[in-house]
Amino acid sequence: MSIDVSPDLPPDGDDVAALDISHRELLDLSARFSRLFLKWLDACPEGGFTYPRLRVLEALHCQGPAKMKSLADALGLSARNMTAVADSLEHEGLLRRVAHPTDRRATLLELTEDGLAAADRSLVPRLAEISRLFDELSPETQNSLRGTLATLVAAMESGCSHQVES
Repeated sequence: MSIDVSPDLPPDGDDVAALDISHRELLDLSARFSRLFLKWLDACPEGGFTYPRLRVLEALHCQGPAKMKSLADALGLSARNMTAVADSLEHEGLLRRVAHPTDRRATLLELTEDGLAAADRSLVPRLAEISRLFDELSPETQNSLRGTLATLVAAMESGCSHQVES
């Protein structure tokens, strides 16, 4: 069965004009940036940490043990991604799952001694390395980008949250 998904396109070959969407260049550039930025973040040096793993280490290092669900929500990770990150860090001996002291249904994640040492060794250099990308921008442009991204994030969180839920 074939479905015609473009019934409103003009038959005279002028379908490019029909696809002229307001802010198309911004949409394309934003999507390209997002894809490349995530790929760039996960390109880590030998023995380094991907950005999600680094953020989990950072959160547990700075705030102490946390429920998996709370940590996933705070870091913007899906339950599946949080489980994969926790599994890999646990496999490497950097974190452990422990029973919550008052809630039998909950599991806490906490860093092991090796995890604390890895966080101490890796957090500042890796985050500094990542943040150097923004040195390509002047301080004024950085402030402008910060404001622009904050505005777009707020708009998506308030008006488009139903599209982002997993």
